[in-house]
Amino acid sequence: MGVPSSRIYVGGEWVEPAGGHYGVINPATEQVVGEAPEASAAQAEQAAAAARAAFDGWASASQAHRSEVLAKVGDLLTKYNDDLVPLVQAETGATMRVASTMQVPVAVERFQRYARHAMESPLVPLPPQAIDATPLAPGGLVGAVIRRAPVGVVACVTPYNFPLVNMAGKVAPALAMGNTVVIKPAPQDPLQVLRFAEIAHEAGVPAGVINVVTGSTSDVGAALVASPDVDMISFTGSTTVGRRIGEVAGRDIKRQLMELGGKGAALVLEDADLDKAAAGIGSTWAFHSGQICTAPTRALVHRSVHDQLVEKLVAYAGFCEVGDPMDAATVVGPLISAAQRARVEELLAEGVAAGATVAVGGQRPALERGFYVEPTLLTGVRPDMSVAREEFFGPVVVVLPFDDEDEAVAIANGTPFGLYDYVFSRDTARAYRVAARLRTGNVGVNTVARNHETPFGGFKHSGIGRDCGVFALHAYSELQSVVWPS
Repeated sequence: MGVPSSRIYVGGEWVEPAGGHYGVINPATEQVVGEAPEASAAQAEQAAAAARAAFDGWASASQAHRSEVLAKVGDLLTKYNDDLVPLVQAETGATMRVASTMQVPVAVERFQRYARHAMESPLVPLPPQAIDATPLAPGGLVGAVIRRAPVGVVACVTPYNFPLVNMAGKVAPALAMGNTVVIKPAPQDPLQVLRFAEIAHEAGVPAGVINVVTGSTSDVGAALVASPDVDMISFTGSTTVGRRIGEVAGRDIKRQLMELGGKGAALVLEDADLDKAAAGIGSTWAFHSGQICTAPTRALVHRSVHDQLVEKLVAYAGFCEVGDPMDAATVVGPLISAAQRARVEELLAEGVAAGATVAVGGQRPALERGFYVEPTLLTGVRPDMSVAREEFFGPVVVVLPFDDEDEAVAIANGTPFGLYDYVFSRDTARAYRVAARLRTGNVGVNTVARNHETPFGGFKHSGIGRDCGVFALHAYSELQSVVWPS
């Protein structure tokens, strides 16, 4: 397929960006990967208008046709896997293991999944109800059916950590339900999403059903959120940006699906398998350099096993090789940008100044280039410290001791976030009871593995709505009730 397009994709056509281009930087080498289009707010509006014009045709297309198109997209993603993986790796700085197993293949799986879901009936039948006569209408048996209907035009604003995967998780179910979309990828790594637009075009996605606009500032995304042609915003990113989106979208009562920040708590009870707990918590370092919202970044540890777990975590960090993500031995690659590294380092400095101790890491590794931070463990952390309350989105774990279960739950629930928590205990019934007390959308018991059929989303400031599995079809649909006399 060659070099990704340097133009935006609007209404089935490749369009020159109004603002020229900007460089996309490889986080490991600090070299330019390619030139991304700098679209204008007006071009974002044009993309939304193109999606609006295409909506009726796509929404009225047969389920079999939509399923066939989605399946073709999945097939072509597989065909071009070897072309996409190096681009994903270069843009995100992910290790080759993550890029080759957790990026492109997962995007393929999502298109395949929703190609199947597209064939499911949108109808939910209800039994007839005996209704007494009223001044409004005569009595009798009244039948009803609930129909899932597409929302309309969806603006899909995606994050930088898993650009292709997150985009697929939004676009595939949205299209399966008959919506049309405008994709606005993160400015740090949009080239793979432009490559996806080429694949969608080749797959025969009708003009205007998928549109892609890119830019290095917030102007394009802001224009989409405010556009009268956009009915729904699906956003994954920071709570700060999500709050701004909500303020604007609320003026027009637009539908919102938002997966925002997290500060995952891993509650390690006194009877926990400490090796299993250390491995789970260590995934913060080992999986994409901690750039994942579900990471167990707060280790809440019963005081009786605190020192033992800290010792195991320090040892685990020692096995997390930092370096070139192209090297098979590398476990921890770079952060996405110099700005993100600076933010992590600033938070670390705040923690140390407040009294936290660096048990391991805390520095930049001795590498000539790249936006690296060593796997870092902070001990002596109190719940009121910024390092215990704010999301690092980097390879940093903080440890907080507790004396009893009530204190652990209070600490876990004591931040504005509530996306993903964990409970480690050999007594799974007890762990289940603790999980029920946690104000979070997801809980892993003795595991950091995901079940992709479960609804995914957060409590509190971690988001609005749920997606994944069949629940994503609900997220991208409206419910229409139809009643009739029997």
